[in-house]
Amino acid sequence: MQIALRLADRRQAAWIAFFVAVLGAWAALFLMQPDLELPAGWQALGLDYLASLCRPAADTGLVGLIAMWGLMSLAMMAPTVAPALKTYLDLTHTQGATIAGFSALLAGYLLVWIGFSVPAALLQAALDTQGWLDPFGRSSEVYLTAGLLALAGAYQFSKLKEACLNQCQSPLLFFMGKWQDGLPGAFRMGLHLGAVCLGCCWALMLLAFVAGTMNLAFMGLAMVLMTFEKLPQLGRYLTVPVGFALLGSAAAILIIELIKHL
Repeated sequence: MQIALRLADRRQAAWIAFFVAVLGAWAALFLMQPDLELPAGWQALGLDYLASLCRPAADTGLVGLIAMWGLMSLAMMAPTVAPALKTYLDLTHTQGATIAGFSALLAGYLLVWIGFSVPAALLQAALDTQGWLDPFGRSSEVYLTAGLLALAGAYQFSKLKEACLNQCQSPLLFFMGKWQDGLPGAFRMGLHLGAVCLGCCWALMLLAFVAGTMNLAFMGLAMVLMTFEKLPQLGRYLTVPVGFALLGSAAAILIIELIKHL
């Protein structure tokens, strides 16, 4: 009985630490909003540095952009892996999964998305250098906006998206097929899970350049959409309609632009 209680306490502590980290990332993103006025004296807490990360790429620098995308990835993508983490913890009764393994699994998963932050930051810096982004990290070019929407919409129908999404929607089958014991094994499973998730969601993440890289409303909506997509009861009803909606939006933008030039 005491062993069961200790295990339950450790599981609860793991979940508390997980949600505290996610909420901390969202709080940091809120403090980075361009129009947020920090009270006098808060500079001593380093919050002025957080706020500086949302400035144009030329002012922020590549390291700042990577930090910004890293926070975005933690805030947006960590909640989407919660069902897989729960499935992993449910396997603790097999003695193959452990509370420490929970942390290793999550670390491997997040490392993939931190890695994604590097090319995402490089892309933002390149687009900003070309003058294709406004100060909020939002596309200022019609054809870039339409292209990103079309890319994300078309990817919703791709075989790669389907294959990755199927694994995300079936975490128990994922662990049964990819199981590795120990902390290194949990970390490697996290890397594999992160790669599968990246293959599922990278195109939707790039829509940040359409809505604005510091748009909290977009981040929240995208997080909810990507989380729901990974739920088998809901995901199969979302992928195709979202694809058509994105393709339709791209077409509408191009049609409006064409009409303007008639």
